[in-house]
Amino acid sequence: MTTPEESPLAITRVTPGAAGEGHDHDAGTKRDHDHDAAPVPGDEGPPAFFFDFGDPESYLAAERVLQTLPVATPWVPIDSSRLPESTWSGSRGAEDEAAARARIEVTAAERGLQPVRWPATVPPDTRKALLAAWYAKGIGRVVSFSLPAFRQAFAGGHDLGSETPVLLAASACEMHPRAIVQAFGRPVIAAALDDATDRAIAAGVRRVPAIWTGDRVFHGDAGVDEAAAHLASRAAAEPT
Repeated sequence: MTTPEESPLAITRVTPGAAGEGHDHDAGTKRDHDHDAAPVPGDEGPPAFFFDFGDPESYLAAERVLQTLPVATPWVPIDSSRLPESTWSGSRGAEDEAAARARIEVTAAERGLQPVRWPATVPPDTRKALLAAWYAKGIGRVVSFSLPAFRQAFAGGHDLGSETPVLLAASACEMHPRAIVQAFGRPVIAAALDDATDRAIAAGVRRVPAIWTGDRVFHGDAGVDEAAAHLASRAAAEPT
């Protein structure tokens, strides 16, 4: 029998005060039954948090970026397979892969996150999840969808290339499954994702996660702290 801790739905729940709850920077007044809701490509910062669901460092960063950065920061899902670099490329040797996974697991444990459970393939095919995230962005729920989606992948070990975990993540933020399935085939959603990826590359994003501050790009989970320090220093230097 599946225990509550093992249940895919349990993985999507956001506990009171957890990262992302009530802090969706893209929040608006549109509701999830608005199937014609358009994405919001203009709300991409700077600063901006670029991520892809197949990257475990993006998962670590997503769990703390809201608390760490000193200013409100839009979340921008992008297709990391198009970026110049990939931390989790298929060329990684078995020994390096094991060490990298161990580092992710230790970091997650140190931060009090759920134990890491790896999908069968890393990185998985995240196109469906990214399209769902852009639909969510269009109705003001990109953070509320993205955190459960990350947890489906790296706390639940589920393959986001399958519709089921994507729909479970959507249910966690009360998005109707029919709207998500329709979003998979909507050209405007696909164009928003592809255009955002183009803009990220033009801004200097080489891999995910990345924080773009307008004048610099900070990569990796450690880049969250570096970006926070840079933004705080820049704000302190501005005339009051």
